[in-house]
Amino acid sequence: MIGNNAELKAFLAEEVKKYKGISVPVKAGIIKRALIRWAPLNKLHPNPDDEFCMPEIGPNFSIISEYIKQFRMMRLHTREYCEEPLTVEKIRPDGYMILNGHHRWAAAMLIGYSQIPVRIVDLTQDLDIKTILNQTKHDKRVALDLDEVVFRKENEGPVEKLLSFPANKIYKERLRLGVPALFRYLNQKGYDIWVYTAEYYSIDYIRRLFRKYHVHVCGVVTGTGRKTSEKGRAIKKELETMIANTYVHTIHIDNNMVLSIYGKTKESQEYDIAGTPEEWSRSVLEIMEKIDQNE
Repeated sequence: MIGNNAELKAFLAEEVKKYKGISVPVKAGIIKRALIRWAPLNKLHPNPDDEFCMPEIGPNFSIISEYIKQFRMMRLHTREYCEEPLTVEKIRPDGYMILNGHHRWAAAMLIGYSQIPVRIVDLTQDLDIKTILNQTKHDKRVALDLDEVVFRKENEGPVEKLLSFPANKIYKERLRLGVPALFRYLNQKGYDIWVYTAEYYSIDYIRRLFRKYHVHVCGVVTGTGRKTSEKGRAIKKELETMIANTYVHTIHIDNNMVLSIYGKTKESQEYDIAGTPEEWSRSVLEIMEKIDQNE
């Protein structure tokens, strides 16, 4: 049992040393990913690429202390002590790698709890991206940020109607008004659609969500900010080079602008997205039609 902050730091260093360069992410079954489960703390391993595990940054013990107070207070009033599950990824040789929730994990250990609720996800791996690039038959793509551009809360602007029951209970994200129509156009015109998110969604969850709107998303890149190590940066650069070599034409769409970039020359052109929020999709479609006519 870990009893204090010094013991936690020593344990953390040992765990990072033990699993760094050895652990390999593996896909979890759909049933395991669909359910929140209680996992033994000794099966949860800190992520070497997370700031929590970096000696120059490390754990924030004030945050850990706040979670300890919260857990104890909740335990007084309910049988549970942690409302929000940790987000984890199944790994070899055993157990799960923590993606989000290191401070809650540390608080549970310091209190002496034996388990904590987790949500298992399958993130985009380097091999997934390479497979997509090797299999694609298209030489042009469109890239959008899920968090900033595609997904919307109702108070942030017009959104698509809720999916019908029971899909609306599974897929709670709301799409910006007009996104399905825009994606259908892109599918028809032979663009690979790539979406990026800093959140920890499973790849197949995002793909199934868009299939409910009758559109296909080619590439799903999740947890975009998680690889901060030197090795992670090198892999990211390698993948960016592969993407540049695969696609002759890349188009980035954000809230206010469409950026068109041609191949290795990096020749680019910007198009402002005009109109009201309700007209965002129509405006982007008109820009895409103009770009397609000029090709």
